[in-house]
Amino acid sequence: MKREEMITIVSQKMKLIRTEYNYTQEQMADILGISKKTLVQIEKQRIECGWTVAVAVCTLFRNSMILQTALGGNPLMFISLIANEGLIHADKNEVNDKLWWRTIENKTNWRIQQNLVHTCFRILNPEGRIIFYTFSKDIALEEFQKHIF
Repeated sequence: MKREEMITIVSQKMKLIRTEYNYTQEQMADILGISKKTLVQIEKQRIECGWTVAVAVCTLFRNSMILQTALGGNPLMFISLIANEGLIHADKNEVNDKLWWRTIENKTNWRIQQNLVHTCFRILNPEGRIIFYTFSKDIALEEFQKHIF
């Protein structure tokens, strides 16, 4: 996934996210630091939000079921992956999004999982903590091999 795709997804879901949280357009615009006119344009899909607004939406509304369903999990993880050009070395995350992931390999209680919505991979240690994310299956498998031997 690239920035442009994330911006498109967030832009297309903006009105649904706003209504999910029962915000008026004025409230939502104020929360995001944009004008109501700009928000209306985004909601009518005449324009797309920018990267900064997409990041703000993913951060402030990270628990939105609309956003999580559209992305296939935690929006902050996807923002971090995109911002870090496809790689994250995580040292401490809790796994609470099992619905969006399937295990593709499991050795010595280390797991590599693939996201069911977007092509993204993560590695979990034996305690179930996420230690690595990437969009590349090859990089994920390479990193996985480092941990199981």
